[in-house]
Amino acid sequence: MQSELLTFSDVSLSYYTVEGETTAIQNLNMTVNDGEFLAIVGPSGCGKTTVLSLIMGLLKPSKGSIRFSAPDLRLGYMLQRDHLLDHRTVEKNVLLGLEVQHRLTEESRARAIGLLDRYGLGSFRTYKPAQLSGGMRQKVALIRTLALEPDLLLLDEPFSALDYQTRLNLSDEVYRIIRGEHKSAILVTHDISEAVSMADRVAVFSARPARLKEMINIGFPAVLSPLERRKQPDFHDYFDRIWKELQP
Repeated sequence: MQSELLTFSDVSLSYYTVEGETTAIQNLNMTVNDGEFLAIVGPSGCGKTTVLSLIMGLLKPSKGSIRFSAPDLRLGYMLQRDHLLDHRTVEKNVLLGLEVQHRLTEESRARAIGLLDRYGLGSFRTYKPAQLSGGMRQKVALIRTLALEPDLLLLDEPFSALDYQTRLNLSDEVYRIIRGEHKSAILVTHDISEAVSMADRVAVFSARPARLKEMINIGFPAVLSPLERRKQPDFHDYFDRIWKELQP
């Protein structure tokens, strides 16, 4: 039985503008298990990214609580854009987070470079970001995040800026890397197919204020890649179920 890594208990979030109070999230109850890949889908503007900000501690709940399995749980955040620094090489971009957190040692450097080698980017260590394709840049961003040895990865639509073919190929690679490193992950996406092809469970959110409408278990074996999952007979059944849940 999997242990709970993260728990949302009756979490609500409201913010205030000159027009008055707006509730972004309402009575959200949700768990993320150790070793799990969870996807979150929902209508645009419903608060999916806000949930990641709550997990990161960038926002505080107005009500309810967010509990972690350990107080020192490490979080890694991968954004929609790679935010690589153009003047730094691939290697130096991967080491940036370690430098900022004053955790750059010979051991951590060797581990980061080992990740580049393991996932096909070792020969690009001296390249600048402008010399890489969009998919390669996102892989560098992921390895930069993994170099910090997070317990939980937060992926905020990491493929949204890429063309369709690159998205498909990169989702396969990112899935393989995350599974290979035995990481837990939360993926925020607008793409139902992407969610079904990558996740163990899919959390379907309502329109704002975000509530959990349904938590859907995806029954594909973890050994199947996202591309292989898309070919399974049950794939379209999962898609249709989530699509219906998203309708107003």
